[in-house]
Amino acid sequence: MKFLVFSLLIIFSVGILLMQSLDSDNEGGLYLDKSGPYVGTSIPKIEGINGEGVKVAVIDTGVDFNHPDLFGWGPEGKVVGGYNFIQENEPPLDTNGHGTQVAGVIAADGQTKGIAPKAKILAYKVSENGEGVSSELIIKAIEKAIEDGADIINISLGVNKTNTKIERAVSHALDKEIFVVTAAGNDGPGLKTIGSPGGNFGSVTVGATYNNLTSSLVATLEVDKKPYTVIPMVGSSKLEQPIIEKIVFGGYGKVEDFTEKDVRDAIVIVERGSDVEGELLYFSIKEKNVANAGAKALIVYNNNPGIFLGELIHEFIEPGYEPQIPVVSIDREEGLEIIDNIKNGNEAIMHLFYNPDFVAHFSSRGPVSPFYIKPEIVAPGAYINTTQNNAGYNFTSGTSYAAPHVSGAAALLLEKNPGLHHHEIKSLLLTTVEPVSDAYGQEFSILEAGAGRLDIGNAFEAKLIIMPPNFVINVSSDNKIAEKQFELKLIEGTFDDLDVEYVGPEFIQFAHILEGDILQIKMKMIGDDYGEHEGKIIVHHDDSKYVMPFLLHYTPGSISVNQQNQKLFFDIYHPEEWSFAKISVINSRDAQVETTTTIPNKEASIEIYENAGYWIDAKIRVNGNSSSAYNTITVSTLPNSVERIEFFDLPERQVGIIGGIVFLVGIVGIVLKRSSS
Repeated sequence: MKFLVFSLLIIFSVGILLMQSLDSDNEGGLYLDKSGPYVGTSIPKIEGINGEGVKVAVIDTGVDFNHPDLFGWGPEGKVVGGYNFIQENEPPLDTNGHGTQVAGVIAADGQTKGIAPKAKILAYKVSENGEGVSSELIIKAIEKAIEDGADIINISLGVNKTNTKIERAVSHALDKEIFVVTAAGNDGPGLKTIGSPGGNFGSVTVGATYNNLTSSLVATLEVDKKPYTVIPMVGSSKLEQPIIEKIVFGGYGKVEDFTEKDVRDAIVIVERGSDVEGELLYFSIKEKNVANAGAKALIVYNNNPGIFLGELIHEFIEPGYEPQIPVVSIDREEGLEIIDNIKNGNEAIMHLFYNPDFVAHFSSRGPVSPFYIKPEIVAPGAYINTTQNNAGYNFTSGTSYAAPHVSGAAALLLEKNPGLHHHEIKSLLLTTVEPVSDAYGQEFSILEAGAGRLDIGNAFEAKLIIMPPNFVINVSSDNKIAEKQFELKLIEGTFDDLDVEYVGPEFIQFAHILEGDILQIKMKMIGDDYGEHEGKIIVHHDDSKYVMPFLLHYTPGSISVNQQNQKLFFDIYHPEEWSFAKISVINSRDAQVETTTTIPNKEASIEIYENAGYWIDAKIRVNGNSSSAYNTITVSTLPNSVERIEFFDLPERQVGIIGGIVFLVGIVGIVLKRSSS
């Protein structure tokens, strides 16, 4: 099974390089002095908190421990331990660069300052080139990190689907009180693009926002009031106000494409590349031709599937060239859609502006499951300057570099309060976020940004822990009221000034009561607005704000569940006549799924094998359509764990032996039955 490293190489621009050189005399770290202070590292720094005494495991391509900012292998070095699963008799030295970049964001301590510069690194090399790794090595690395006493595990790699073995390994680490951080992945902007281990219920899954550099330029495009995803090309400048003009197709952006076409004041869309084999039509050439024809902006759609980042400033530009108009890139499919719909007078609106708290287009989105929220948080992951192999530094982008911002933040919180449990650290980080807004000033969906953007300063000064920090709740036509309890834990102060605020749909009636350290909330549906709804519960305490996002499923039907010994029994309800239901039971520890089907007046049940939380997902067939219903149950009464044989986990020879034994037992059973009759 192939694993993809969650990083994107971002091409340098003259502006970024110039900014790097201008920062070269700054004191206290040259490269992470942008994203670090932006997420609040200056506050723990004032108190002398820097990750001292905390060990962070980096499961990746290894770490270049010869880098001056990550120097030393062994007890006295920065990289105090780890393991090389690729060359088992060698130290986990990074020859690719990805693991070194990740480790630098967490704990670089030299010219570069990581989020927690005095934290120590445990390096686990599970890939040589960053292109692929077996699931077995990921699991072995997690187990080794547990054995080596890691406080935090950072995993900035994964696959685009669920892997139950990795899920269980992560759950095991959580059971051992290790804080696990995973990257969401770079398969955005589509929904349902998070895989393992980012989909694990207990880990903290991190998406990526832009940085507070001037490279945090974002773009928007609407054609006939329909929004499209576009990326500014490197070298474009921000606009003071949106461009609102007709949109015109301009072929490949050649001079001859405009000899008989009026594009004055228009927004022009052209195809990437050329129709002539071997011809190099750089983006700078297309921009110059379109600008000289009098257009106000340029859109370049891909000549291959997917979106891309282009650059106007590069080594092959003509002497004295400077971009005249803004240029953005767009996915091929969306570009062709725009061209197919172009008519006389089609109006397009394009805008380019700075927005650091904007979810990067590549950042993978949820949902992973209807039972919990992913991603849970976002952090800077675009244009991150960090350590590179061979004593170097570079700019890079990806959720790979958002995740270690959160790992570093957890190290700071652990140093300040070593007694915190991993779920308490999670609460502090997730409830103290800052909001992230799209290009139109609307907050991003929970499915895109989780609770919001990491703010270490807020988390560091928080005096209240709320568990759980987010939640999913289910209501139905036969039970329109849902209740939820939250455990509150004071770090400092009292509950005297605590206030609770509801932010969400008006058709949800909200009430709450505080009894001791338990916050009880009640949500009641008014009307029949079936579907998925999201909102937030905001707790105000001692001049601080704590945000708990929620997702509410309001379904016409419902499924009830009860446990009897080793079985779960189900009962389906729907206000209309239903004919069939498929019931899926998901083990929260490893995402293992068991299914059964039922029809009206038939008993449905599924065997369970361990004490765990189980999620129940029913697809109910009503008049030829499928209707969903959800429920959850926690099982804690089984004697330890009921063992079962997992045939798919055994080598073929063993499966054959077991199969033979089962066959023989069956034959013996038949003989005995015949002899006794």
